[in-house]
Amino acid sequence: MQLVFTKGAGKHDQMAVVRDGVAVERIECPKQGIIPHDMVHYGVESTLHKRGFVDRILHGEAASFQMAAEEESDGVERLVEVFQADGWSGWTSAPADMLDLYQVTCNARQCAPLELHAEDIEAVRSKLLELSAQWQSVAVGGHLVLDFV
Repeated sequence: MQLVFTKGAGKHDQMAVVRDGVAVERIECPKQGIIPHDMVHYGVESTLHKRGFVDRILHGEAASFQMAAEEESDGVERLVEVFQADGWSGWTSAPADMLDLYQVTCNARQCAPLELHAEDIEAVRSKLLELSAQWQSVAVGGHLVLDFV
């Protein structure tokens, strides 16, 4: 499966889910000043090999903003939110602070947290910084294609 992100000129970018060379679903991604939310999912899930939004699509679920609750996937979603906050702060939060925020976020949403360590945070951040650099080089109307298996 491929995720094809297209940089939009307006308030949205777009993500297409491509299977066997055919775009089977498209999602509007509101611009947020950093990489698209679903690209953060890609970075987290491909680095940590956890089941979240992108992995659920890979295994046949429809790409929807309202997926059914699922323990690991819910934990991934909370982690994506923490990484988005880090991105909005310049990608410089200390890993220990991010782990603390993740625990608070999971507790507030009554969600079981994933078992994570500072090294996991650093590995995901490295991937997200790589994706950010790639996304910045994409012109409006251009695409960034990411493979997810």
